[in-house]
Amino acid sequence: MSEDPEELTHTDDEGAVQMVDVGAKPDTSRRAVAAGEIRLQESTIDAIEADELGKGDVLATARIGAIQAVKHTWETIPMCHQIPITNVGTDFSVEDDRIELTVTVETTGKTGCEMEALEGVTTGLNVVWDMCKAVEKDSDGQYPHTAIENVHVVEKRKRTP
Repeated sequence: MSEDPEELTHTDDEGAVQMVDVGAKPDTSRRAVAAGEIRLQESTIDAIEADELGKGDVLATARIGAIQAVKHTWETIPMCHQIPITNVGTDFSVEDDRIELTVTVETTGKTGCEMEALEGVTTGLNVVWDMCKAVEKDSDGQYPHTAIENVHVVEKRKRTP
């Protein structure tokens, strides 16, 4: 694998897609944090906080979905390696008009875990949407107030032994 950041590492010389060979890299302790938010109506936030939605505990279900997504990232992102996940943390912050989700992923391996953290955030927020869609949609069946926004990597760290 080339260390030149200008070289495309997921294609070979003929342009065919390939997985990056990380076999020669040493195992290192790695950590990635990603975050994002879902905008909801205040009445929906109130219903979540009061546990009044018919589908059950929204944040508990979203936490499970986020963790499950982290563990299965290699199955949904074609060029991701299957990595040993050593820890997943999920943190929800409930505001008046949105729920923010931060996912922290740790591993010891040959490649980073930022895609796993991003996958945890997007899936966790999608679960919130799914759990709330009945009260979020308008009379036309649309979602004018609902949006998943600001998904990004907050931090990525690698600690070499």
